Parts: sequence; structure tokens; C-alpha cells
Amino acid sequence: MPAETQFLRFMILDDEAIIAVDLAGMLQDLGHSVVAMANRVPGAMEFAKHGELDMAILDINVHGCVSFPLAEVLQTRGVPFIFASGYGERGLIDGFRDALVLTKPYGVDDLTKAVAKARVAAT
Repeated sequence: MPAETQFLRFMILDDEAIIAVDLAGMLQDLGHSVVAMANRVPGAMEFAKHGELDMAILDINVHGCVSFPLAEVLQTRGVPFIFASGYGERGLIDGFRDALVLTKPYGVDDLTKAVAKARVAAT
């Protein structure tokens, strides 16, 4: 199957329900599946450690808690991720300065490009 049409299993972490649902809809419209949605970092941590997923999209600031520890778990497992944040790249910390960031608000074209970049970076 060509890379651009490969079905991916996503985890979404965002504390804004409307944003998470909208993102899930965009991913599904692109032919992907959302296998986990969380609105708190601790709630997402167990799935990040053991769940079957191909990629994650993580809000940086979730209820006042940063998602960098979750990103570290994903990184250790070799699961690519994209940060989604209204802060853009300014919200990144050392160790993640080169991470992909999807700046809010974003549309399906932005999402498509970010997923493609994350897939290329993971290979």
C-alpha cells in the first residue's frame, strides 16, 4: 500500500473536547482510526506505554500539565507524534525543539502535511 494511503492508528491528547472530536473526525476522513482519546496526561500514559498505535497528536498544555513526559514514552517506543498547540514552536522545551508542531487553529491540509512529515521522519 502506498505510504500516502496507509491506514494509521492514532492517539489524541487534548483537554478541549470540541478540538479532540474535530481532530478525530479529520483523521477518520483521511482514512485513519482513532484508537484512544484522552483529556489528561495521566489518563493517556498507560495507553502510550502499552497501546497499539502508530502515531499520536498531543496538545502541549493539558489542564495545566505538559505532555512532554508522554512524548518521551512514545519516543522510547518509537511511536511518532505531533504536538498540537496554540503556542506553536514557542511552546517546545529542550529535547523537543525539533518536534513537529501543528499550530492551532489548523485545518485538514495542515494536518495532512504534519502526518506526512511525521511518517517520513519516523522512517
